[in-house]
Amino acid sequence: MKVDISEDKRELGAKAGTLAAALIRKTIAENGFANIILATGTSQFQTLEQLIKEENIDWGKVTMFHLDEFIGLPLSHAASFRKYLQERFLDKVPTLKAVHLINGEGNIETEIEHLNSIISQHPIDVALVGIGENGHLAFNDPPADFENENAYHVVNLDEPCRMQQMGEGWFGSLNEVPLQAISMTVKQIMKSKSIICSVPDERKALAVKNSLMQPVSNIYPASILQQHADCTFFLDKSSASQLPENKIA
Repeated sequence: MKVDISEDKRELGAKAGTLAAALIRKTIAENGFANIILATGTSQFQTLEQLIKEENIDWGKVTMFHLDEFIGLPLSHAASFRKYLQERFLDKVPTLKAVHLINGEGNIETEIEHLNSIISQHPIDVALVGIGENGHLAFNDPPADFENENAYHVVNLDEPCRMQQMGEGWFGSLNEVPLQAISMTVKQIMKSKSIICSVPDERKALAVKNSLMQPVSNIYPASILQQHADCTFFLDKSSASQLPENKIA
């Protein structure tokens, strides 16, 4: 695991997006295709902006999955992660080989079975993720399930997670935030060959400290990334503010 500290979120996103592009190019050159995971939320704004700017990526050879989606939220809702990815990425990169978005409406069991089947045929090369204010990875809130062998599952969203969604402006009140979501499992995320974790902002500083400094524990879900062979945490000075100097390298 590596840690990279930037002056601000703009620099953070530029570095993270540049590395993601380089890994995608390298994978396509070696294998003829690449399978990627994209995250959503405010932490990913600058990283996705940079990735879109990158040149010489043959997007027609890239298959995309995404991490999580609220259950029962229509595509038209401002907080829909399908809507987020459509507007912030897919409309600007329309030539992907395949896109597998999570549909949190309709029959949830059927949707999960469908997603599990597809991703099992597409080992992930590059995963772009973030962590929550409560330390969650995808929507795997503490205490996270580290043992689920499936790729996707239904999770209950705890109040700190739901408060974050409201605080970021996606919802007008806590009561509007759904209680459940479909989330990629921790084990599935950890199967990714390379993981790029973008975490800006001071409100994530404690979660960053716990993820990097605490022993690996499902109480600190993102701490599991300490065990990944190729994971880079991209932080800004604000999100890294609670790390000891000897951890910043």
